[in-house]
Formats: sequence, structure tokens, C-alpha cells
Amino acid sequence: MLLQFPDEEPQPQKKTKLGHADLIYSNASSILTEGKGFMDGYDFTLNPYSGCSFGCNYCYAAFFATTKENMDNWGYWVKVKENALQLLIKFRKKPLKDKTIYLSSVTDPYQPIERELELTRNLLIELIKYHEIRLVIQTRSPLVTRDIDLFKQFKAIQVNMSVTTDDEEVRKAFEPLCPSNKIRIKAITEIHEAGINSCITMTPLLPIINADNFSKTLLATGIKKFIIQPFHPDKGKFIASTREDATKLIKELDWNTSKYEETLKIIQTYIPDVGIGKQGFAPI
Repeated sequence: MLLQFPDEEPQPQKKTKLGHADLIYSNASSILTEGKGFMDGYDFTLNPYSGCSFGCNYCYAAFFATTKENMDNWGYWVKVKENALQLLIKFRKKPLKDKTIYLSSVTDPYQPIERELELTRNLLIELIKYHEIRLVIQTRSPLVTRDIDLFKQFKAIQVNMSVTTDDEEVRKAFEPLCPSNKIRIKAITEIHEAGINSCITMTPLLPIINADNFSKTLLATGIKKFIIQPFHPDKGKFIASTREDATKLIKELDWNTSKYEETLKIIQTYIPDVGIGKQGFAPI
């Protein structure tokens, strides 16, 4: 099934650096992309950035990078769409009533550069003006709690937090540049306690060490909505940065389809209605 991605930006205007990531600032030709392929449950996807400094080594978006160099360096570059807000403002003339927007499909809207630029926050402020839209936010960053004040102003919103494992060794092998899952759980608990519709997405579910304790930790958040999606180690698709560590750990833990199914059954004893699907995205 074909996956549609936002238009690539024109030639970059300037470059800087933040931490380990090169930042490229440029203008995009569009900001809302029609949801197609496995994103067809949404009317539009919205990506303030392309590339992602979290750089998960299994990320599907990496394999759609425009060059092999960008794919191999996934996690070490981010393109900032400087004109994203201006492009969104144009939709004031074309109301987005009853439309569902997914923020974001090929990047994390709350990756580290967002703390400095507040591009996602400014887009949210604009989206509040479009009454009756439905907004789904997907992230793995605790920075998302910064915008609770804005989330409360949406009539229909859901914040999804990716929580992928219960073990820091696993997290470091697959998501070396990401916040810990413990920090993510704390953040989504805060979102939930603020009265915001929340969901934990185990997408994909990486190797789990203790499924019983993991399930209890998830339930302790008070959240009622969970989505799970299998990780397919047999496909062997990893970007170059940490491929060795990830594949070694998969063998050591004997993480395969059978082990996933066994773990899933344990999780289902605690969370019987956990959502299972090819998308791994929870609708509002």
C-alpha cells in the first residue's frame, strides 16, 4: 500500500546545529497532506519538521529519506519548515470542519528543537481557531506536557504516547537518542490527569523483559486506551547507526513472533480490550 509523504522542501536557506542533529531551515510547498495508505483513517497529516532527532533505528520514515546519506544518518538531521504557520493560516479561507488531523506521521512534533522554536505550539494555537476539527497527536517526548493549556481548548483531541519496552537496555539499543520510557509514562500520566483524552501506543512493541510488571505499570497511569503493534525483527530493517546493537539484543532475548504472541497474551490478561491493528494508531 502506497504511503504518501509531505512534499519535500525547496533548497535549504540556512543550517545550524542543536546537540547531535544538523538543522536545515527551509520553506515547504505544503503543510497538510491528504491521509493515504495506512494513514487513510485521517483526513490530513501535519508534519512541522521532516527528519527526526530521536532517530529510532527501526523508524519506517527513515526508509523514505530522499538520499541514502539521509537514511544512514537518520536521527542526525532535521528539516525545519519555517513557513509552516503561514501555510496553515491559508486554510482559514478553506474551513477544516469535521476533518481529522494527525500530528505527526513522519516526524516527532515534540523533538528537542521544538523546545527552542515552538513551531508545533504555534501551529496548535492556529488550529484552535478551526472549530470542530479532530486532532490526534503522536509523540514520545515529555515536552508534550508543555502544551496542556492548548490541548484543553480543543473540542476533540487525543494525545498518544509511544511506550515501547520496559527495559532501558532495550530502549538504548533501538531508541538510543530518545527519552526513557519511564519518563514518557510520567508525561502521558500528567496529560491524562489534566483531563486530556490520552492513549498509550506500544507501536511497535520491542522486547519486553517482564510482561506482568509492564502491564501493571501501564494500568497505573489510569489511562483506558492502549494500542499494540508487533515488531518484525525478521524483516531486518534497521538504519545503520545502531543496527549491530539491536540485532544482537534480538538474538540474546530470542525476541520473535512467538515471543511477541506470548507477551501479548499476558498483556491482554490485564488489558483485555487493548487495540491491535496494522496501523497502531488509536482513533478519537
